[in-house]
Amino acid sequence: MKSTLALTLVIVVVLGFSIDGYHCKMVQFIFGDSLSDVGNNRYLSRSLAQANLPWYGIDFGNGMPNGRFCNGRTVADIIGDSMGLPRPPAFLDPSVNEDMILENGVNYASGGGGILNETGSLFIQRLCLWKQIELFQGTQVLIRKKIGAAAAEKFFQGARYVVALGSNDFINNYLLPVYSDSFNYNDQTFITYLMNTLQAQLKVLHSLGARQLMVFGLGPMGCIPLQRVLSTTGNCQDRTNKLALAFNQAGSKLLTSLSGKLPNAEFKFGDAYDVVNALITNPYKYGFNNSDSPCCSFGRIRPALTCIPASTLCKDRSTYVFWDEYHPSESANQIIANELIKKFGFVRANETNAPSSAPAMAPSPGGR
Repeated sequence: MKSTLALTLVIVVVLGFSIDGYHCKMVQFIFGDSLSDVGNNRYLSRSLAQANLPWYGIDFGNGMPNGRFCNGRTVADIIGDSMGLPRPPAFLDPSVNEDMILENGVNYASGGGGILNETGSLFIQRLCLWKQIELFQGTQVLIRKKIGAAAAEKFFQGARYVVALGSNDFINNYLLPVYSDSFNYNDQTFITYLMNTLQAQLKVLHSLGARQLMVFGLGPMGCIPLQRVLSTTGNCQDRTNKLALAFNQAGSKLLTSLSGKLPNAEFKFGDAYDVVNALITNPYKYGFNNSDSPCCSFGRIRPALTCIPASTLCKDRSTYVFWDEYHPSESANQIIANELIKKFGFVRANETNAPSSAPAMAPSPGGR
């Protein structure tokens, strides 16, 4: 009897869990912006926030563009891989169906998206967080029809959730004078506006079953290459970095509060500001030799906001903190992810069918 029970427990731990006849692995549902987008914007035909041209994806899979705004994996990819979780496909991918969702979860992240609906409107099309939550609600309808309401509730409550937005709300909203938010709020009232909106969104996600959820904090936004090149000195923009710190402080308090108030909620705030700042201020300590300019650039013509086929690549992508004007390289993402894994003690959830790591970096094409 004891041996039978032990064998049953091993099967459940290794293979996942069974819900009313359906075998379900632990999966992720990811909400975010370009730092987590895995291809949703490829299917937004009018979106100006695109990563569908070389050299995006050069160090991932077959080296072709895959919708990630990076040369390789995102932070969410790396954390999920370390936990043995399947990589969720882009929600807008036409091949996604109910079986794929049950097997892999879904990623709703969209380049240019923000916590606020008005954020990123200059990109024409993007999915902001309220829209992503609406799509998640539609996903739940599909899964309930597939496996029934009770089984669906167990499935969604057993999943992991990532919410990773906020930088666009500053860089592509509040800090641009073309947006009304830039003159309707001051620094403190804008962060209060963001937190009130985020709180409402997280409460909705909890009502939809989200129990284990992490919100990613912001890094030193004022030090991304775009912010440097737009400054008069080429240095980091201090005000922008202070806004990121204020966002992180308020976000951490919010997540702690919600965890104490919402039933069975285990909400965490993933603050990696310090490690990203360390990469930028002391890159050599971490094996980098450049932390102020993008690996993929258009020579002296800057800012070239995206990486394009005519861009020039750095000789060694593993030594650059930033891939393009906005986004970290995979090498930087690896260090950021490792810090969050260590901080929160993430352990493997599924032991089978986990994605393999991205391949070793290929040489720069054409000697670039």
